[in-house]
Amino acid sequence: MDKNVVVEDTFPVDGQLMMILPRAAATLQNSDVQLPILRSDADGYYLEMRVDADSEEPSEVAMTRRIPLDNFSEEEWEELKQQYAKLDLSTCVDQGLNKGLEKIQDRRVQRLFMALLTFLNPRQVAVVLYLYREAALQGSGPRVNFRSNDLLAEMGYSRTDKGTYPAKLRSQLNRDLVALHRTELVFAQSLRKGDSIGAKVTVKSVLRIKGFEIDNLPRDFDLAKAADYTHELADAYTVDLEFFDGPGRTGDYVLFANTTDIKQRLGSNAKYDHKTKLLLYLASRMKWDSLRDGQYLVISKHYLFKNLNLLASNTSRNNQIFWRTVDELKAEGYIFNAQELPGKKKISTIEFQICPEKLRCHK
Repeated sequence: MDKNVVVEDTFPVDGQLMMILPRAAATLQNSDVQLPILRSDADGYYLEMRVDADSEEPSEVAMTRRIPLDNFSEEEWEELKQQYAKLDLSTCVDQGLNKGLEKIQDRRVQRLFMALLTFLNPRQVAVVLYLYREAALQGSGPRVNFRSNDLLAEMGYSRTDKGTYPAKLRSQLNRDLVALHRTELVFAQSLRKGDSIGAKVTVKSVLRIKGFEIDNLPRDFDLAKAADYTHELADAYTVDLEFFDGPGRTGDYVLFANTTDIKQRLGSNAKYDHKTKLLLYLASRMKWDSLRDGQYLVISKHYLFKNLNLLASNTSRNNQIFWRTVDELKAEGYIFNAQELPGKKKISTIEFQICPEKLRCHK
């Protein structure tokens, strides 16, 4: 089959994005993640967090995610440094982000830290998958137009008795979109120049918001203000997907089934959505590795557990969660089977048999 032909009932997601997505989404529990820092240079102020590389595994690339603080004055920067001192990262890890951020009284600063620390959580990944699916349906390249209520419905949320979505959910969606818009990913790729090897540094956001619509005027809506202070959502958005080479241009993409479930589980925290994390990690590793016999993917159990945040001391519970998650992907048809293979020095691997109709990689 021509690698530039998109299979019916699937949609393509950019290959470069898929390769780095698990690293871009790494949480504080990941041993490669460094603590957030404040940094200033000639270009401005930044709130950023680095994910270190792992020399044992090529897919564990180094990356920095950062939020440019373009609108911060010198006085606001000094205030931010004072608020940063109140950030309790050990509590964030042990008791949750809300507890670790409760000493920060400034809502704007609190939301900035929350955006950086929860970047590309499974709920935001669901938004990204929706937008790539819409890009394929609309056929308009990287630019996507969508209505907020359509996305909220696809995510499985329920309307109130008045026929509207709760303000908390609407506000959450706008904050997710703005986080994907203004959080930059900085990473390097090897670049051969004659006999020497250099590096090409890339700076991209997952998406850029190019415009939004308000249905009922007069209504005062400010994109950044809504994300930082209030509980609002625009009625429609226009975004550009910055990681978008498109199947017709490079043939470098991962195909996902149109039936990919992006519904959010009611009452659950996005960080416990192990199914989405595992699906995306498998897709990423398909970009890094070659499938054996066209269907089999073998991955170290250690790296699987690290990327699923399953490295707590309770190994029995970790194993239960992992295999329950595998069963979920089997039930939805993404994998036919998975089995644990013993390895040297007691380093186990997991062999996955991937369903090509549900998940397929093109390079």
